Amino acid sequence: MQRWLMLFGGMSAASVLVGCASPMDEWANWEPGAGTRDAQAIRRPLRTPAERCPPPTQGVDLGESVEVERLVRLALERSPEIERAYQRYRAAAARVPQVEALPDPSVSLGVFLDEIETRTGAQQARIGVRQGIPWPGLLRARGDAASRMALARLEAFEGVRLRVRRQVIERASELAYLDAATAITRENLDLLASFEDVVRARYRVGTGSHPDLVRVQVSLGQLEDRLRQLRDMRPALVGEVNEVLHREADAPIGVIVMADADGALPEAADLIARAKERNADLRVLEQREREARARQEVARLESMPDFTLGVDYIITDEAQNPSVSESGDDPIMLMLGISLPVWLDKERARRQEALAQRLAVAGERASTEDRIAAQITRAHFATRDARRRIELYRDTLIPKAEESLRASLGAFRTGQASFLDLLDAERTLLEFQIALERARADERSARARLDELMGEPIEATDTMPTDTTTEDMR
Repeated sequence: MQRWLMLFGGMSAASVLVGCASPMDEWANWEPGAGTRDAQAIRRPLRTPAERCPPPTQGVDLGESVEVERLVRLALERSPEIERAYQRYRAAAARVPQVEALPDPSVSLGVFLDEIETRTGAQQARIGVRQGIPWPGLLRARGDAASRMALARLEAFEGVRLRVRRQVIERASELAYLDAATAITRENLDLLASFEDVVRARYRVGTGSHPDLVRVQVSLGQLEDRLRQLRDMRPALVGEVNEVLHREADAPIGVIVMADADGALPEAADLIARAKERNADLRVLEQREREARARQEVARLESMPDFTLGVDYIITDEAQNPSVSESGDDPIMLMLGISLPVWLDKERARRQEALAQRLAVAGERASTEDRIAAQITRAHFATRDARRRIELYRDTLIPKAEESLRASLGAFRTGQASFLDLLDAERTLLEFQIALERARADERSARARLDELMGEPIEATDTMPTDTTTEDMR
């Protein structure tokens, strides 16, 4: 009895050691292969998240002037949404070695309560080892399906990075617009205050009218209210930017330096064609469709029989007659088993399920292509329309409005124009200046949306810094 207990313990320990020596332990640390889009991408060793993306320095100072590219880099490093997408990818990729491995072997022990006496001795116990073996190709098909799922998560991870980039640029553009509008309003308020001094001086000497003084005071009150509203709005926009940067809502952010893209924008049809290959959502669906095809193969192979290999070792005591040949020899029995897939309705339903899932993903991909094409067309129009407005205000309307204001100011000083004409010229210039900054913010946001839809930033041929203030008029 002691002999077979030691034997059973040794076999159990060996099975544990085999499991501990599994090479799949290397899958604990890995990250996506840059620029790869094949199933081998998830089989390369990856660095840990800390090695891949070192934690950013605490207390990042953004209180002074800051470039939008720095905000984007900071968001990509700190975003919990990006980390969540990355960990979802890691979890999916960790499934691959699990589904490609054979089932765990089983070890069984049976003890004869009533020992069977044989010619060579009494049989005392039986130790069996079983190993299930799926139909050839099934494990590879399962691994292929799991790999496609992991690659889909990888594409989704890259899509999240583009979405975070777009969110940073959109919110930073709104904050830059607010700062520019605040500076323009403050400058126009100073200009209008100088008008009030002139009108008040004229009113004192009797050459000015009381209605003109009232008009300038009302306009000053309106501009002061607008300036107060713009200043009060800034903490809210700063909080929105800090949200995507994963910072405290009231953490200070200084003036954001952005750039206008002056490069020619490709035609919408060209962008749509490129997006079909690069868009993150479409690439996710492409991998999901390939996964669905692999699932169909899995369903087909799972309808095939499974095999079972086994070995039974029977512990036999010494024969009562020691002279008997082979006395006490322990028999060894090899065993081969096969499952019987007789429930055809179940197997048929499994294949139908896999087919329906593939067709559903194909339909979703076609629908997504239409949606992305429409969104690119819309964003393309918004970008070109914003560029048209920028050129219109910057090159035509604002210079003419400045010229009109100077002419109205000169005519007012000589008594050839009314104060109402001067006030209208000043208001027109103010609205044109703010409209220019609005168009600049709209163009940045529209381009960021295009970059996200394209799956990569659209390179501009030339860039120029965006002015956030206007020159004082004399």
